[in-house]
Amino acid sequence: MRILIAIPIYNEVKHVSGVLAEVRRYASDILVVDDGSTDGSSQILDNEVGLFRETHAKNRGYGAAISTAFDFTIRHGYDVLVTMDCDGQHQPDRIPVLLERIGNADIVSGSRYLRDFRQNTPAPTDRRFINAQITGELNEKFGLNITDAFCGFKAYRRHALEQLKVTETGWGMPLQVWVEAAKLGLRITEIGVPRLYIDPNRTFGAMNDPTERLNYYHNVIEAADCIPLGNDYRVCSCGVKLYHHAPEASMPLENVHRFCSEMV
Repeated sequence: MRILIAIPIYNEVKHVSGVLAEVRRYASDILVVDDGSTDGSSQILDNEVGLFRETHAKNRGYGAAISTAFDFTIRHGYDVLVTMDCDGQHQPDRIPVLLERIGNADIVSGSRYLRDFRQNTPAPTDRRFINAQITGELNEKFGLNITDAFCGFKAYRRHALEQLKVTETGWGMPLQVWVEAAKLGLRITEIGVPRLYIDPNRTFGAMNDPTERLNYYHNVIEAADCIPLGNDYRVCSCGVKLYHHAPEASMPLENVHRFCSEMV
């Protein structure tokens, strides 16, 4: 089984060398997606040997970086992709646990709320509240049974990646994955991972207001529910019939639900 570890980075000069050193203990094939870093991270990567590297000329967003990793995995024929962050929150020694569970699943996702770890740190109040609300809504609406909607520490089988149509470029990208995985009937399981907030003051770009962030996540979920998958067409929750090969199926995610609403 060919396994690829993909690490998206954006201005991670403080962490990238240490994270890569740890990941190398568990994997030989490592892809770094540099999402337009400007802080010297790119120069550090220049001195790292034995890596695959994809570079975005400018910052395109977390979802765009993960999509680049999806495409790389498919193009190069890897069987399994593991994605993890580069800010120290995801511990590489959990990679073998993800891989152990992928034998009976299409997606294995880390969860910071599945079990307690001695090294757990408290989650910022707004992030915990939003995570709990969004996770509950996904479970109720799409029949999922997950405990952490936002953890980026995941393992995917290639055949799952080949079915996903991820278009969300921002932080809400994992929510689109959950919606599509549920619709496609993919096998999903979680493993516990430590809850480590190295920098609880880390920002979300222009969306630091919790209410604005929550509204954005709801928009991502609604738009993802409008994207047709697999069949020739599906009926969106708006009541509009969307065809799999129609132009609107490949619209940027933020435009899809607007298109449906205008058609109703």
